[in-house]
Amino acid sequence: MRKKVVVLGVVGLAIVSVGVLLHMGPPSDEGFAARGRLGPPGNRIAVAYLQGPIAEGRPSMSTTGTITPRLVARYLEKLEADPSVKAAVLRIDSPGGSVAASQAIAGMIEKFSKPVVVSMGDIAASGGYYISAPADRILAMPGTMTGSIGVIMSIMDLHGLYDKLGIKDQVIKSGRHKDMYQRTLTPEERELVQRLSDAAYEQFVTYVATHRGLTVERVRELATGELFLGSQAVELGLVDAVGDLDDAVAAAAELAGVESPVVYEVPSPIFFVDFWNFLGEVRGFVKNLTLSSEERLLLRLREEPAPELRY
Repeated sequence: MRKKVVVLGVVGLAIVSVGVLLHMGPPSDEGFAARGRLGPPGNRIAVAYLQGPIAEGRPSMSTTGTITPRLVARYLEKLEADPSVKAAVLRIDSPGGSVAASQAIAGMIEKFSKPVVVSMGDIAASGGYYISAPADRILAMPGTMTGSIGVIMSIMDLHGLYDKLGIKDQVIKSGRHKDMYQRTLTPEERELVQRLSDAAYEQFVTYVATHRGLTVERVRELATGELFLGSQAVELGLVDAVGDLDDAVAAAAELAGVESPVVYEVPSPIFFVDFWNFLGEVRGFVKNLTLSSEERLLLRLREEPAPELRY
């Protein structure tokens, strides 16, 4: 039965792989800007969709549906170079993610020379709010979930499980705290991690205060990690107005001085995924199908990423 499942999995993945590679096409920029050129030049408002968690990384099977600095850079570079685009609307739907990736993306939006309006979807929280903060204007739906200004780091302590499974962990290290994220933290180490979190938190608070015209003290009052509805966020000064995507386009046109805007929905940029890496991911997926549940659990735990601060 297991062999049958594996064979079916291989066939299915082969079909999907061919389809994905054909869809991706060659490593060319042509597919990015060739579509959507409608209406008179000089009055286009570009709408780009940023959906998913925020993370670093190059395109792969595992980063599909992820907002990365590389993705945002490709969007903004194209829109910056297109003289017919007068302003950009970023439709953001994200629960947040990597601190460094959020900061990199926000920095790109800051440097974009044309007006930028953020239109929040279902959720633009934590890192999703961080990358919204530098926009010239932020609109949200009444029921959008936003805010969640705070920092979190999750450290998994697996030693109880290892003991049950009879796994012995042998560590050779240079540096007193080098293995601190692989075991139970000492009180001193918890304090070190707390300092990291507090420092990243202050960066978040200061950034929001700077770009939203609020005092640091006021933002700190709001930065409890809690979510706010879009209507509440307007009252708190975190969002400028309640409105949908059409309202965001109208706001962008107003900022750009465009009287009769033409909406240009930007197609996703074409990335060329390294073929061998892609096959490696397929091979890993297929191999995972042959493992027992216990083996699959151990493999996942062994591949658990290093702890990171997250917005």
